[in-house]
Amino acid sequence: MNKFICMSISLLLTLGAAAQTESFDLSSQRKEVRDVNPVPGRVLEHRLVINPTVQNMVIDESETLDVTRGFRLKDKTGAMGNAASFLKKGKIKVQVSCGDLKDFPVKPVSGAYTLSVTPKSVTIKGYDLRGAFYGLQTLEQIIASAEDGKVPSVEIQDYPSLLSRGVVEGFYGTPWSHEVRLSLIDFYGKNKMNVYLYGPKDDPYHSSPYWREPYPEEQAKKIHELVEASKRNYVDFIWAIHPGKDIRWTKEDYDLLVAKFEMMYDLGVRSFAIFFDDIEGEGTNPVRQVELLNSLTEDFVRAKGDVSDLIVCPTDYSRAWIKTYYDGPLPTYGRSLDKSVNVMYTGDVVCSDLTKDTMDFFNNLVKRPGYYWWNWPVSDYCRNYILQGPAYGLDTSLTSDDLVALVSNPMEHGEASKLCLYGVADYAWNIAAYNALDNWERGLAYLMPEDPGAYRLFAIHSTDTEDGYRRDESWETTTYPYGIYEKGTFDALKTELEEITTLPGRFEKNCHNELLFNELIPWVKQLAKVGERGLNAVELLEMLPDASVEQLWNAYAVAMPDKNEWDAFDLHRAGTMKLNPFYTNTVKDLQRDLYQKLTGRQSTMYKTIGTFGTVGNNAVLRMQDRNPDSHYSSGEAQTEGSWIGYDLLMPRPLNEIIIRQGRNSVDDCDFFDHAVLEYYDEDGEWKALTEELVNQYDITFVAEENAPVARYVRLRRLDSERKNYFTARIFDVNPAKAVSGNAESYKLMDENPSTYYVPDETLVLPVPENVSKAVILTKSGATVNGILYDRPFVEIGSLEQTLEIAPGAQIHEIIFM
Repeated sequence: MNKFICMSISLLLTLGAAAQTESFDLSSQRKEVRDVNPVPGRVLEHRLVINPTVQNMVIDESETLDVTRGFRLKDKTGAMGNAASFLKKGKIKVQVSCGDLKDFPVKPVSGAYTLSVTPKSVTIKGYDLRGAFYGLQTLEQIIASAEDGKVPSVEIQDYPSLLSRGVVEGFYGTPWSHEVRLSLIDFYGKNKMNVYLYGPKDDPYHSSPYWREPYPEEQAKKIHELVEASKRNYVDFIWAIHPGKDIRWTKEDYDLLVAKFEMMYDLGVRSFAIFFDDIEGEGTNPVRQVELLNSLTEDFVRAKGDVSDLIVCPTDYSRAWIKTYYDGPLPTYGRSLDKSVNVMYTGDVVCSDLTKDTMDFFNNLVKRPGYYWWNWPVSDYCRNYILQGPAYGLDTSLTSDDLVALVSNPMEHGEASKLCLYGVADYAWNIAAYNALDNWERGLAYLMPEDPGAYRLFAIHSTDTEDGYRRDESWETTTYPYGIYEKGTFDALKTELEEITTLPGRFEKNCHNELLFNELIPWVKQLAKVGERGLNAVELLEMLPDASVEQLWNAYAVAMPDKNEWDAFDLHRAGTMKLNPFYTNTVKDLQRDLYQKLTGRQSTMYKTIGTFGTVGNNAVLRMQDRNPDSHYSSGEAQTEGSWIGYDLLMPRPLNEIIIRQGRNSVDDCDFFDHAVLEYYDEDGEWKALTEELVNQYDITFVAEENAPVARYVRLRRLDSERKNYFTARIFDVNPAKAVSGNAESYKLMDENPSTYYVPDETLVLPVPENVSKAVILTKSGATVNGILYDRPFVEIGSLEQTLEIAPGAQIHEIIFM
C-alpha cells in the first residue's frame, strides 16, 4: 500500500547488562538472521483437499460415489451453468438450488451453503446464488480429490467467518495487466473470495492527475470486462478513487467526483471506495473528508438504491501515527461519519500482523468494526523480492465482531501473489480453523501440480524481505559458520544446494502456467546461482583444515562472482535469510582469516554491530563502500537506545571517522537527529568522541593528537521524538588513502581483501624498504613487471624498486612482506 518502507519492531540489544561481564564481546551481537516469528501450524493428511477449509464436514468412507459415471445438472437457480462446466456429462444427478430457507442448517449469511454427496446423487443448496456457486466450487475440489475415480459420501455445512474477503490492488508500481486481473478474478471465485478492490496507485484516472476525468474508451471497456468477470465469479468489484492529493473541497470538485462515480456506475460498478492515504496538505482534513463521505452516502449510495456501503481508507490508516485526541482524524470519524461507511486500517504499522489488540484499538476510535487492509505480500517497498511464503501473522481468535473484512494487498506480480492469496482466502472464510503451514503446502500443489516439490524448494527460500515486514525463510535448512567442519556435517546442506541448482530446468519443464512461470523465473534463476555459490562455500569449508593460504585463495577466486553477477542478484534477491548469508559470511570470514595468516594482522573488514536487526545483513556493506549513491537502511524504527557501529576486530587508533547519515544531507528524515559518536574504552565504558550532534547529517571526527585506541565505535541516538528508520550512505573508520591518481585505488592496500580495484593504465608502485616479497591477491592473475602470473594468488619473491602492474587485472590486495 505505502511507498514508504514498512516498519517493524525488533527487540533491542541490552548493552548495560552485557557490559558487566569480563568476556563481553560486541562482535557476538552480529547475527546471520534477525529474529522473526516462525510459521505456525502443521501439515495434515487430507482425504479431501478443499480450500478454503469448510466449517463443518462429515466424511463417510463406507460409502463412495463413482465420479467416472459423469453428472447430470439440475439447476433450479438457472444461473449455475458456467460454474458447473467442470462436470463431465453422465448419469449422477447434481441438484443445485438456493433461497429456500426452510430447514437450512447454516448461518443465514451470503455465501453459505450445504453440500451432500451420496453414492447416488449430489445436492447443493445455497443461502443465495453466491452460496450455490460456492457449493459448486467445493464439489469441483472434491471430485479433483477422487482416488480410483471414487469420492466418499460427504455432508457439508459451510459459511464464511467474514462477510467480505478478498484483494485490494493498492500497491505502487506497475499495475496488473488485464490478462492477470482476469486470471485473478477467476481465482477469487474458485477460492470463495468476494471482494476485488480496484485502486492501483499508478492508475492516473484513479488518482491524480486525472481522477476528475472520465476513463478513455479503451480503459473503460476493460473495466467493464472486469466488472462482468467479477459478476460471473460472485465477486464484488469495488472501484476506488484517490482524490486527496489535489482535492479542493469545492462544489465543482464534488460534482466532478459524483460524475466520475456515475460513469463507473454506467460501466456496471455497484461498490465504491475513496482513498485518502499517503497524502498531505488540505486533503488530509478529516472534517472535510467526513462531509464528503456523508454527502456521497446520501446523494449517490442511497439515491441509487443498489449501491453498496462506501469504503474509505483514512489518512491515519496505521496505528503508528494515529492521533487519538478528541479532534483527531479517527475520533472525528467515530463521532461524525455515517455508520454505514466502512473504514480501512493496516494495523500497528503499515505492514503488520492482524491481532485482537490492534483491532480493539482501532474499532474503539471509529466506533465500528474495522475493514482490515493487510499489506502482505505487497512488495512495492522491496521490489527486488518475490514473496512466496505462507500467509501468517493472522490471529485465529478473531470474529466478525472484530473486523468486517479482510483484503490483502498483493505484489505487482499477480500470478505469484496467488500462493499467499490462497491462504488469505482460507483464513477469512474459516478463521478459527486456519492452519498457515498446511495451507501453504496445499497451495503449492494447487498452483503448480506438475511439480509442487520444485515450487516448494523455491518458495521456502524466497519469503524474506531482509527488512520491513519480515517472514520466516529456509526454516528446514541448517547452515554452518566458518571453521565448523566435520566429515558428513554438510551432507544434507550439499544435497539441498545441489537440488536448488536444478530448479530453472524443473520450472521450464513443469510449470505450465505461463503467467506464473514468467513472473517467477528471474528469481528462480538467481536462487540457483545462490545454490552454486553455497556449494562453493561448502567446498572452501571442507578444504579449510588442510589447505594452504594460496590453495584457499585460488579456490575462492576461481568461483568468485563478478560485479555483473551481484548486480543481477540485487535485482532478484532470493535465499536472503540463510543461504546467501551462508556464502557471504563464509567468504568474509575466509578473507579475514587468510589476511591474518599472511600478515599476522587483523584486516579492516570490520563487523557491523548495533541494536537494529539488520546489522547482520549484507545491506550494511552499502555504508562501507564509500559510494554516496547507495545506503544502508535499518528497516525498522529508531527508538530510545538505538545505535550502530563497528567491531574493529582489534584495538586501533581512531584517527579519523567519517559518517554520512540519511539518503542525502539536506532533507532526508531517516537519520539520528540527536546523536553522539562514541568509542568503547579499555575500562569497559563508552566515551564520547564528539559533542552532542543535532540535525547533523555529515559527521567527521579527526583526532588532533593522541588518538584514542579502541576496538568498538558507534553512533548512538540521544533523546529524540523521531521514530523513522536510520539510514547511512557512509560510515568509514580510518579511511585508507589512494595509492595512485585514481581515488578508488585506495582499495589496493586498504587491508581489506573483499574490496578490489581494476587499474585502467599501468600501475606503478614503489616497493617499501626492508621487504622481501609481495603477495598480490587477484581474481584471475596479473602481469607484474612484464611477467604474466596466470593464477589468482600471485607471489613475487625477487622485488625491484617498483612494482609495475599491467592494466585490466582485478586486484583485491597488495601485501608487502
